Amino acid sequence: MTAPSHRLRFLAGLVLAGGLAAWLAHGFASDARRRVAADGEVRRAVVALRAVTSLVESSGGEGDGARRAVVAWQAGAPGVVQLRVARGMQLEASSAAGDAGGQAAPRRLAREEKPLYDRAQRIATAVRTNREEQGGRKDEVEVERLPSGGLSLAAPLDLDGAPVGIVELETAPLPPAPSTPWWPFLLAVLVPAAAFGLVMLLAGQRRAVLAVAATFLLAASLFVLSRGTVARIGEERRQAAASVAERVREQASLVRSASVSLGLPASAADPAGWDVDPFRRPRGEVASDGSVVETRREAAVEEEVRHLGRSLLAAALLALALLLLIGLGAFHRLGRTIKVNRQAYVYIAPALLGMMVLVFYPFTYGITLSFTDSNIYNTQKPLADLWVGLRNYGDILGDFAFAKKVEGGFVFNYLNFYWTLLFNVFWTVTNVTIGVTSGLLLALVLNTRALALRPVYRVLLILPWAMPNYITALIWKGMFHQQFGIINQLFQMVGLQAVNWFDHPFTSFLAALTTNAWLSFPFMMVVSLGALQSIPADLYEAARVDGASRWQAFRAITLPSLRPALVPAVILSVVWTFNMFNIIYLVTAGDPGGSTEILITQAYKFAFERYRYGYAAAYSVVIFGILLVYGVFQNRYSKATEA
Repeated sequence: MTAPSHRLRFLAGLVLAGGLAAWLAHGFASDARRRVAADGEVRRAVVALRAVTSLVESSGGEGDGARRAVVAWQAGAPGVVQLRVARGMQLEASSAAGDAGGQAAPRRLAREEKPLYDRAQRIATAVRTNREEQGGRKDEVEVERLPSGGLSLAAPLDLDGAPVGIVELETAPLPPAPSTPWWPFLLAVLVPAAAFGLVMLLAGQRRAVLAVAATFLLAASLFVLSRGTVARIGEERRQAAASVAERVREQASLVRSASVSLGLPASAADPAGWDVDPFRRPRGEVASDGSVVETRREAAVEEEVRHLGRSLLAAALLALALLLLIGLGAFHRLGRTIKVNRQAYVYIAPALLGMMVLVFYPFTYGITLSFTDSNIYNTQKPLADLWVGLRNYGDILGDFAFAKKVEGGFVFNYLNFYWTLLFNVFWTVTNVTIGVTSGLLLALVLNTRALALRPVYRVLLILPWAMPNYITALIWKGMFHQQFGIINQLFQMVGLQAVNWFDHPFTSFLAALTTNAWLSFPFMMVVSLGALQSIPADLYEAARVDGASRWQAFRAITLPSLRPALVPAVILSVVWTFNMFNIIYLVTAGDPGGSTEILITQAYKFAFERYRYGYAAAYSVVIFGILLVYGVFQNRYSKATEA
């Protein structure tokens, strides 16, 4: 390579990497501005909804009192299109244009108004569920964006501590989201490129100097850009909190004046409790007098800018990696390789495309999902809003309390990760040991040349492997049935008591172990038989001539010859058995009490029975990591697949 190619390559890398980082940073900044603006609009609307709800509750929540409260409140809330109060199948009050004349409240809800009734029932169920679980799992304040650009909000109407109805509010179309100018991001590309032009004149042929200069200029430019972007977003977040506080003061004044004009008792609701999250938990950024709580606001601002800062840092690292790859010639060499072997790449392109769509994208999405708090109740939210970082991994790997000593023994937490891992390892070791041992013994028997009916035995012994394993699992589960299973019937024929196999961890494990052993020995038998038949008979003849016994010949000839075939088969068998979902799920179902769960069935139940998708994804990533480490070390230690 000549010196000019170095300079041009680093210059091109600087421009392309800077352009990529600027494009990503602009996207992240735009998303953050839209998120802050939308969050502020939603919070202001929620404050209004909570304020009018407190007014309606103080009026009794029904009859003329509720209707007068709605009219008085909306007269001072010009940004609200309509407000409706419903209790059960009854519309108590409404300011909607269509609810006039013969349709005026109070009246029974019409058939086409069933969504309002369903919404009220859904919110009431959420309130009861969250109170029973003493936590926030279901949204008690629903917010939907309308096609018109406005918001439709609904919150429960609480009387005497119980949800009896719903207050639904619709706002006017919201202002458009703020746009993010491009010029700071373009400067972040042009300024380092111009400065590098001067470096090119001074550096000569020194590639190291060019690399250091390009890296420094790009890093400095992105640092300045990130600091400015984060500062702007932080200031906008502070302004949003200030606007929410202003809305709280306005609504508090409106509720007080409406209460006085209607002769209602002063509402017991605290204005500080109007700025709430979807679970009606106060955010704590606004005090009772409508002032901003600086400490809580700055904590929220810090969380917002930290999230943006991580995204900008990832964009910067990606840009620096791209710069070095282009500048040091990696892309040039890759392009030259593709050009030379273009025909081969054309042939494998469909397979690569299929792998990208069917394997790599779901795998990457699963890893991303593991860093979120995704569950069945928030699937409509973007992943950025659900981001919890390493919390799922901390919850999984940081809880070591799988056994607790009590009077008379130990109590085990069968949902604990480490209990499940220990059981999974024990399950895998015992199954693989039984499968390898029985498969090898049967292969040695079938390899006997004088054995009569060898083809018949081979067909019969391979049948368990040929049948679908879920069919076999269900058959064995029926055989272990306490009342009708053939195994207990055989026990009773010889005078033994019937065993309830799935009421005790040990007997439940034996049932699953027997089923999987029946399924696993044919594979090892076929692998071992193939390897045995490839061993030259001359080796055994020479061993007999030298006076070796059968056991000595087995140790010196058979086992070393089987090793290249058995070790990869054992690795595969370990992975398969470690993830043997069907047997555990269909035979024991984890009974009793989850004691016979393995990691893969536990992850499945977290996802599709407890609906904790993010937690289940983290569980799956941990399983993948365990098997990856095992496979890598086993391969390196055994060196069985080097050829």
